[in-house]
Amino acid sequence: MLRLEPRARPARALALASPLIALALTALIAALLFLMLGKDPVRGLAVFFVEPLNGLRGVSEVLLKATPLILCALGLAVCYRANVWNIGAEGQFLLGVIAAGGLALALGPAPEGTPAGLRAPLLLLAGVAGGMAWAGLTALLRDRFHASEILVSLMLVYVAQQLLNHLVFGPWKDPAGFNFPQTPSFDAAYALPRLIPGTRLHVGFLLAPLLIGLAWLFLFRSWRGYQLQVGGLAPAAARYAGFSSRGALWTALLLSGGLAGLAGALELAGPLRQLTPHVSTGYGFTAIIVCFVGRLHPLGIGLAGVLLSMLTIGGELAQSRLGLPNALTGVFQGLLLVLLLACDTFVQQRLRWVRRTASRPTAPSSPAPAAAPASGEAA
Repeated sequence: MLRLEPRARPARALALASPLIALALTALIAALLFLMLGKDPVRGLAVFFVEPLNGLRGVSEVLLKATPLILCALGLAVCYRANVWNIGAEGQFLLGVIAAGGLALALGPAPEGTPAGLRAPLLLLAGVAGGMAWAGLTALLRDRFHASEILVSLMLVYVAQQLLNHLVFGPWKDPAGFNFPQTPSFDAAYALPRLIPGTRLHVGFLLAPLLIGLAWLFLFRSWRGYQLQVGGLAPAAARYAGFSSRGALWTALLLSGGLAGLAGALELAGPLRQLTPHVSTGYGFTAIIVCFVGRLHPLGIGLAGVLLSMLTIGGELAQSRLGLPNALTGVFQGLLLVLLLACDTFVQQRLRWVRRTASRPTAPSSPAPAAAPASGEAA
């Protein structure tokens, strides 16, 4: 029989090359899928991995979509390192969008002559508050009632989506929008300035490398980050050292929710500038893959966010140019994660063939003789 056994000394070079091996295997399986679908595999791989980076506009779109993925994944990495399993970054993203859009509608159009982007920081703060409040619900139910944060955070995603649908189909619906479920477009005072003229990339992208650096400092150079990681790796040791598990729960979830809400506000104040039922294309769920492909490390998350953004845009191009189903993007993302986990497993462990030995039957043992009664005891 085959058995997995831990390696005495896992190869460090293989551990570093594991994401590249998983990516190469994903591309190989993708080529086989293209052949099965009757498409040219070389053309299909080029659409997914080359054409998204074609020209300045292509690169700007990749970076634009990578920004919310990176922000959501950074918050999730803090949670997972603290052993807090937040699956609801998508809902926290949507609440950030709702809070920022509600503030823009409440403030109304800016006075004439207001500089472009002047009110955008208010939307970003509202998005952070909305995401933190939604994650705080998960923390409260986990802290007070011992509810599973996995189930609570996941179910709150669908509550957030239905809340968004209610608002854009109901009280926030644009009366001049030809009955489409959308809010009025916000004016330029709420829009983030463009980073590169002629593209949709806005200055909010600059927050991604800044927050990557801050997350690295928090996780690996701060006392609070050390407490969170000790609590995740060894809860008993953390309790013995006096670290608060409640504090770790609230800190991790509020940080994660705030970053996801900030990502939602950036999406609203950047390319969208209005609320619709489809403001998110699954950023919060894709960020889970980004988080693990990036090995829960801020620098790795930055690279993984760009890679998953390329796959997302490549899937859109494959749908329009090759007639492939849009679900193929999700297939490739899932393949990448599964293959990465498999590569990591074989880096840390090895398969060994163990021969089964037939067990020899043993003779039944004779029953022990009954003890003789003590002297003076009745028979």
